[in-house]
Amino acid sequence: MIEQTALMDIENLIFYYPQGQRPALNDVSFRVREGEFIGICGPAGAGKTTLSLCLNGIIPHAQAGRMAGSVSLRGVLLKEYTLPALSETIGYVFQDPETQMVSLTVEEEIAFGLENAGAAPSLIKERIREAVDAVGIDQLQNRSLKSLSGGQKQRVALASVLAMRPQVLVLDEPASELDPVGSRDFFQLLLQFNKALGMTIIIFEQKVDQLAPYLDRLLVLHEGCIAAAGRPNQVLADERVSGWGIRIPQVAEFAHVLAREAHFRLSEVPLTVEEGLSLIRQWKGKRL
Repeated sequence: MIEQTALMDIENLIFYYPQGQRPALNDVSFRVREGEFIGICGPAGAGKTTLSLCLNGIIPHAQAGRMAGSVSLRGVLLKEYTLPALSETIGYVFQDPETQMVSLTVEEEIAFGLENAGAAPSLIKERIREAVDAVGIDQLQNRSLKSLSGGQKQRVALASVLAMRPQVLVLDEPASELDPVGSRDFFQLLLQFNKALGMTIIIFEQKVDQLAPYLDRLLVLHEGCIAAAGRPNQVLADERVSGWGIRIPQVAEFAHVLAREAHFRLSEVPLTVEEGLSLIRQWKGKRL
């Protein structure tokens, strides 16, 4: 059986910033399948933001530097697209939502991309309604952006991207300014879009401890390279990950402690309390 072409292909990607002596990305390769929910984590300086900019075309279109390798969407190199064309296919949510906001009110912000694309007023109105309902901000529609909290602004930024109906959603640490409850709600919202709409989501995030249970696949960037990749419970079984300063679920940390005491090598770790209890039952009777 011939494998279907991946939605996105990243092949041998290397990138140097101007005057950079070391590559920000060094021979990064992976594939993204349609409908996947992928998390990419790594310590500060690992290359997360640089990779996110490569996935939405800002690199090489709008960021100076030296790039080798390729990023393609359905077999077409991103450098062959224009940035406006890419924005209709690959949505991007910045770490700081204010970075991408250009309007005064919530409704104007959500409409902005559609207006630039020449959408009809009736379509814009319909898309605004769908987007505010999807992210739960219908009560904010007429509010000034300046009056919103950080979490509310993040939802507005997400709504403005969703209104464009992208095939791929890329997010750069969207929960960095959110508290644990706000982060959990935001990740659950993304999961709903992924499952209900089949949207492909690639999220760059430090809060792996909260995000991991929602992911299909987790990639770890370290010093510009992909150091680990696979299902989250397998990747987080690698003790190097926590050594790189990445926060893993407490139940996974507990599993590592038990495994060390029992001189047992983990092939995977639990990500939820329920999975942790199941693991303890499996280990019941083992000499600790």
